[in-house]
Amino acid sequence: MSKQSLLRLAQADWFGPLVVTLAAIAIIRGFSPDFLSPYNIQTLLIALAINALIAFSQMIIIAIGQMNLSVGAIGGLAAIAFAGMMQVWHLPVALAAILSLLIGIFCGALNGALISATGISAFVITLATLAIYKGINLGITQAQPFYGIAASVKHFGNAALFGLIPMLAVPTAIIAVALWFLLTRLPIGRFILAVGGNEHAASLSGISVRSVVILAHAISGFLAACAGMLLVARLQLGQPSIGDDWLILSFAAPVIGGAVLSGGHVSVVTTLLGVAMVALITQALVVFSIDPFLVQVVLGLLILAAVGINRLRETHLIARRA
Repeated sequence: MSKQSLLRLAQADWFGPLVVTLAAIAIIRGFSPDFLSPYNIQTLLIALAINALIAFSQMIIIAIGQMNLSVGAIGGLAAIAFAGMMQVWHLPVALAAILSLLIGIFCGALNGALISATGISAFVITLATLAIYKGINLGITQAQPFYGIAASVKHFGNAALFGLIPMLAVPTAIIAVALWFLLTRLPIGRFILAVGGNEHAASLSGISVRSVVILAHAISGFLAACAGMLLVARLQLGQPSIGDDWLILSFAAPVIGGAVLSGGHVSVVTTLLGVAMVALITQALVVFSIDPFLVQVVLGLLILAAVGINRLRETHLIARRA
């Protein structure tokens, strides 16, 4: 490979996160030979399967230059609806899943519609809807879990392909490919990134900013609902607290992966690598018997570092263009 090719490779968005991820695996493997045991690999893949959807749910909103504080509340409400419809109404799994996804889409679209109609910042709107969706969750459950999960859902949450790859990873892989295709190959993906890059210019070019914002939030709600339902399958119950701890993770992985918070630039691949880094750190703390509460500290530091690096990169690009 030529020097020029190596230089282009090093400048790719995914190259840095990939190197850091591989280095982290090598370092942890050096200290703990059992780190890459089949059990630990399966545990990491399960974390990736669920956390990637959480990260994608925030990533699509970052792409339009906004934020969604209600990601966890939407995922939790969809999860409770999924479990509750099976236990209380005895609905078939497929119908319960479809209705739960529609709830997620509706909640997300409502966020987008309120933001577009009022002109109020996404931070304020989604902070308010976070409280609303969480309140509905607690009103439905009375803070008590739903245990009547269908046997097929429980089996799906614990089954593995070839005894190693969790079935939970299959829908996540399909969604990741679909999301990559949407953002890189379809007009709507270009519209989303255009609105995030420059909303005024996008509007002048004929793009319906209102429609794009509503659609992005609807996609976010769909992805959060998927994550909630996968977590129900994994936990084998509908826990009212599902989604309560998603917020930091939802921002951490896209930002670590190089997403620009002002909008216009996100990457499915680098977000996946960001999720992998967070999962590796979490798993390493468990392997080395370190206080798990340090995960939050480490995530905060990673976000600060990633934002700082992104800011330096933006400044460098602006200086080069000047």
